Amino acid sequence: MWENLEHVKWVTVLAQTGWLYVLVSVTHYFTLLFFIGTIVLVDLRILGVADRNQTISQLAEQLQPWTWVGFALAMVSGFLLFTTDAGDYAFDTPFRVKMLTILLAFIFAVIVQWNVPKWNRSPVMPAVAKVAAFLSLILWLGAILAGVEIAALSGLG
Repeated sequence: MWENLEHVKWVTVLAQTGWLYVLVSVTHYFTLLFFIGTIVLVDLRILGVADRNQTISQLAEQLQPWTWVGFALAMVSGFLLFTTDAGDYAFDTPFRVKMLTILLAFIFAVIVQWNVPKWNRSPVMPAVAKVAAFLSLILWLGAILAGVEIAALSGLG
C-alpha cells in the first residue's frame, strides 16, 4: 500500500520537482514552528513564565485560531512529504516514535485548550494545569527532536 502511494503521479511529480519539494518542506517546517510556538506561549503563560499582562483565556483566544490553522497546514505538508518515501517511513521506528509523540502532544494541547477557561477562573493556577502545560512542552520538544533524528538514525529525510 505505502509503496503504491509513492508511485501515484502527483507524488512522483512532488518528489522529482526540486522547487516544489523544497516549497512543501519549507511550508512544513515554518508551520510546525508557528503552531508549536503558539502552544508554547500558552503553556508558558500557564506556568507563569510568559505574558503576564493578559489572562490565560485572553492569550489562548488570540492564539487558538492561528494554532489550528498552523496545525492543519503542518499536517497537510507533512503528509505530502511522507508520501514521497511512504514505504520507508511507514516502517521506520524513529518516524513511528515521532508520530506517537505528536499524537500525545496533540492530546495535551487539546486538554490545555479545553481547560483554559476553567483554570483562568481559579484564584491560583491549579497544579494539574501546570503539569499539563509542562508535559505539553516536553512532548512538543520530543516531537521536534524525534523528527530531527529520523535523518540521523534512518537516513530518511
